[in-house]
Amino acid sequence: MAGGIWLLVLVVGTFGFVLGLILNHFLPLLLRLGPVPRGSFGWPILGETLPFLKPHPSNSLGGFLKDHCSRYGKVFKSHLFLSPTVVSCDEELNYFILQNEGKLFECSYPKPIHGILGKASMLVAVGDTHKRLRTVALSLITISKSKPGFLNDIETTAIRILHSWKDKSQVIFCQEARKFTFNVIVKQVLGLTPDEPQTSRILEDFLTFMRGLISLPLYIPGTPYARAVQARSRISSTVKAIIEERNRNSGNSTRSDFLEILVLVNNLTEEEKVSFVLDSLLGGYETTSLLLAMVVHFLALSPPAFQQLKVEHQKIKSMKQNGENLNWEDYRRMEFTQNVINEALRYGNIVKFVHRKALKDVKFKDYLIPAGWKVLPVFSAVHLDPTLHANAFQFHPWRWESQDQMRKNFTPFGGGSRCCPGSELAKVEIAFFLHHLVLSFRWRSRDDDLPIAYPYVEFQRGMVLFLDHCSI
Repeated sequence: MAGGIWLLVLVVGTFGFVLGLILNHFLPLLLRLGPVPRGSFGWPILGETLPFLKPHPSNSLGGFLKDHCSRYGKVFKSHLFLSPTVVSCDEELNYFILQNEGKLFECSYPKPIHGILGKASMLVAVGDTHKRLRTVALSLITISKSKPGFLNDIETTAIRILHSWKDKSQVIFCQEARKFTFNVIVKQVLGLTPDEPQTSRILEDFLTFMRGLISLPLYIPGTPYARAVQARSRISSTVKAIIEERNRNSGNSTRSDFLEILVLVNNLTEEEKVSFVLDSLLGGYETTSLLLAMVVHFLALSPPAFQQLKVEHQKIKSMKQNGENLNWEDYRRMEFTQNVINEALRYGNIVKFVHRKALKDVKFKDYLIPAGWKVLPVFSAVHLDPTLHANAFQFHPWRWESQDQMRKNFTPFGGGSRCCPGSELAKVEIAFFLHHLVLSFRWRSRDDDLPIAYPYVEFQRGMVLFLDHCSI
């Protein structure tokens, strides 16, 4: 009898849970609060999340977007990440969403992301907290750029990486790019060199952290997600120990890194400072290394672009004394280099989309986005739209000789108040690395080693490069 009662309670409870989910997610759809965009919802609860996340080359729309845009138009409704969602592949709506951050929309990443990044992360913070963290980030970047050793550290690290290739006929470039960007960002943020024990310890934990960030969010001992949460805790402890040491030696230090400035900022808690360091590592390591890999990959497929890039850097080198370091004036002379980087951003699509949520009912053109719905502005769809970019599915850096990179149809770093504050630093790193790379090597890659969107982007085989050494 007791067993039957418990079974009844279990059935009723389960039914109530499922009914609650259905009402929570689908009642707004049934009520039709207005002319919401056309679309489909897929399976109950899961919706269309799995087909949306199906891997595809990052320089393509993928089957899901191609199918839905052809059926419903550039703006459509769906059910993704357990929420009713408006997906936007429309240039105007994407720009409208990004420009109305904190007014009509706010950042709204799935809760498991918060579990790894932490509540104080600038990537998930909203409102005044995000504004405060972003202001600190911009001031730190401005101060760091003005320091004399900033550019020298980038160039020295690039030369060291490339020097290690002198006896090699091939390298796994994604590994080399990550080594380069990690060593640069750890030096910039924490003042650590590649040889220090703390550097290798942070790198090991950070790799675990990254694997969990893109894994199934199951906090079960031994899963990548659980290991990532634990790795973040260890990184936090390491950074806190470094901060405490800096505080003890305040006034006596000769270091000139982010952290030296950060410890003196009074309007950040210790946890916010730790999260700031982690955000800096994430942006300066993973996304910058991926962009560098994209550039090198597409250059291997475009001999004319490689040749023009090499001529540009030969000219810059001819203006330098033997052994003289690159400087800001040299960086500004790298005009075609900027075109190559911009085209890799447009064509490669490191960030496919971002997560937002409507704070109130939003009327845009002929349709309504109901309050509480998730909104996904899809950058890759705009970047690959042939009505906005001529020959959109071709790598063509020369388009940027006449195309304005500030237009609404180019948002590789996001937009509005959440535009990536470190975007220029990433471009400087890549430009300096390319300077020494194109003057020292030619390379080719495997035809089947493509950048794949999972939706995070990754090269299937780590991007093997076959090297030919050049003499200048």
